[in-house]
Amino acid sequence: MAKDWLEGIEDSYDVVVIGSGLGGLTSANYLAKNGHKVLLLEHHYQFGGLATWFKRPGGHIFDISLHGFPYGMVKSCRKYWTKEIADSIIQLKDVRFINPQMDVWTSFDRDDFTKILVEDFGIEREKVEGFYEHLRQMNFYDDNTQTTGEMFEEFFPGRTDVHRLLMEPISYANGSHVNDPAITYGIVFSNFMNKGVFTFQGGTDTLIKKMVAELKSNGCEIRKCSLVEGVKVENGQVVSVLARSQNSGGVEFPVKEIECRAVLSNANVRNTIQHLVGEEHFSKAFVDEVKAVRNNTSSCQVYMGIKKGETIPNIGDLVFTSKAKEYSIDELTSIKTSSHTFSLYYPETRPHLKEKRYSVVASLNSRWDEWDKLTEEEYEKEKARICEECLSSLETFIPGVRDKIDHVEAATPRTVNYYTKSMHGTSFGTKFEGLKVSMELSDQIRGLYHAGSVGIIMSGWLGSMNYGVITANKLDKWLFEQSKLEMAEA
Repeated sequence: MAKDWLEGIEDSYDVVVIGSGLGGLTSANYLAKNGHKVLLLEHHYQFGGLATWFKRPGGHIFDISLHGFPYGMVKSCRKYWTKEIADSIIQLKDVRFINPQMDVWTSFDRDDFTKILVEDFGIEREKVEGFYEHLRQMNFYDDNTQTTGEMFEEFFPGRTDVHRLLMEPISYANGSHVNDPAITYGIVFSNFMNKGVFTFQGGTDTLIKKMVAELKSNGCEIRKCSLVEGVKVENGQVVSVLARSQNSGGVEFPVKEIECRAVLSNANVRNTIQHLVGEEHFSKAFVDEVKAVRNNTSSCQVYMGIKKGETIPNIGDLVFTSKAKEYSIDELTSIKTSSHTFSLYYPETRPHLKEKRYSVVASLNSRWDEWDKLTEEEYEKEKARICEECLSSLETFIPGVRDKIDHVEAATPRTVNYYTKSMHGTSFGTKFEGLKVSMELSDQIRGLYHAGSVGIIMSGWLGSMNYGVITANKLDKWLFEQSKLEMAEA
């Protein structure tokens, strides 16, 4: 029998949160803990947005984006989630860079990274420390027009090897490149240089289950397979959302109108404005700004599952590898790129499982337009090609590993678009100019807010979570002021 995923919801809420990425989950939890009546709607059959997982026959569990994040996740999880979640965050100590310019193995914390730059690359320690200090002082409100590439050249002139070492991991972390503003680089890199790269022990499935349990314990109503088709606005204020239950065995349930005082969208900010709300509700000047916001790059991934009972050696936790002679954003995002990152998942990733299992995920930055234009036949051929290339590359690190793998599949920007409805399949939201648009939504329409990946620090796990808190705090204050006005009028 077809299931109506919206069955039993109430007619009205204080806040409806659209989307369950880390920004949506965190903002919903913050608002619910502060006593607001919150409904979170997720169109997918899994919660988490890109912070999610999937299973395949043979006992395989694949994490979509559990590659690495800064130490700040510990503090944020402890403050805005639970101590149990925070205590499960552990350091990845083996990060490797292998390309024609270098072969580096590092813990990626400040001390070790400094040692490598000084001893292996021959950079003066004072210059390295000066670079760190320059980055540490950066913030979004700086009047700094310098690009990342210009900053690299200022501190390390002519050192394309150093530029590559500094840039490639951040390109994978948030989609930025050397032509983006230096502050988009500096804030992210400084976060990682605090104490290194970290991950969640237990896997994304365990993390999201714990987050969902915490949401429910705080009184938040949370529903999956529930697609928001629109946000209704009257007289410049949010009044309701229009949602439909889906993934229901071919049965089409009617659209439900759910009244609310406010909406917090965790969807792509452009998608929120142009499709969920509609441009007609915003000023022309604001719409022009929206249209100028650039979507960030997307990604491909190749998931490789190791057979039950087989093992692989420790070749590192994150392995950045490339055949390109120098760093190039065009090469890095090309459909024919030779640059990709291996994320290795050893049994320690999910120590609670009875059987020790291994998996490998290869990540490649990608451009939507190159994948979107392919015919179905071309599309399948390109997926097969990147699978083969990643398998061949992995074999250079683990000879004979192909014989130990019993499952291989690829995801592309089209996959990201299908499962997350992220505009143009972007894995990193929008470029930095999207943050201004996101923050000004409530100035355009009362009760409309956004939290998601919008450049600067607002990408990746930590950025998405923290921006969810920032927006939820802003919305909480607005609801409080609205309540005071309503009481005064009564």
